[in-house]
Amino acid sequence: QVQLVESGGGLVQPGGSLRLSCTASGSTSDYYSIGWFRQVPGKEREGISCILRKDDRIHYSDSVKGRFTLSRDNAKTTVYLQMNNLKPEDTAVYHCATFWGCASWGPFSIDYSGQGTQVTVSS
Repeated sequence: QVQLVESGGGLVQPGGSLRLSCTASGSTSDYYSIGWFRQVPGKEREGISCILRKDDRIHYSDSVKGRFTLSRDNAKTTVYLQMNNLKPEDTAVYHCATFWGCASWGPFSIDYSGQGTQVTVSS
């Protein structure tokens, strides 16, 4: 099993920035990819970014490409999501997760996920 704990959410004005962090513990040597998805009540879950364990390739969904940057520490146990030029439509609960899939359009097939951190973009 993998345990994931997120931090860094909050309230920010449109055009602002936030940095989310996620610390993984447990069987961290086994995951295929790790990254982020977001959830808005009443809407489908959206995978937004992931990094492959084997070769460090990073992928983003079209909705965040060019604005969000995912990074990971050398130990491969902490991932970050730098979010710039935030928009009201980015408002959601952001979850860190390990995924079975990580493709050019983003992550899919969640394995483990954290409790999430709220990001609110509003003036």
